Amino acid sequence: MGHTAFTIKAFGIYVVVTGLGLLLAPNLMLGMLGVPEAREVWIRVLGSLAIVVGYYYIACAAGNAHAFFRATIPGRIAFFALGVGLVLLAGAPWTLILFGLADLAGAAWTWSALRAEAQGPGTVPAS
Repeated sequence: MGHTAFTIKAFGIYVVVTGLGLLLAPNLMLGMLGVPEAREVWIRVLGSLAIVVGYYYIACAAGNAHAFFRATIPGRIAFFALGVGLVLLAGAPWTLILFGLADLAGAAWTWSALRAEAQGPGTVPAS
């Protein structure tokens, strides 16, 4: 598995773990964000969706799907931007940005790995 695929697999595992938390212990996860307890099913639906999306990341990493790797970068940046928008415009708790920062960091890691891969084998990404 190449470095870029590894970044995608690692992010996929993070998404699956987050999804499992939302599915199995949603109020623990919400409490960490400073969000009131949820009694509705929507948060578990979101957790289920995250598990499936995380699986896609892991499967695409195993298949070395470079088109997917590239597509995740603007998607993860958009997730961060949308989270910031929700905090600024919709009164979401600021801690939501922490989840977005994980996406932003993952996007940067994948982008850096793709750049290094394009420059040739054994290349270390520039700082």
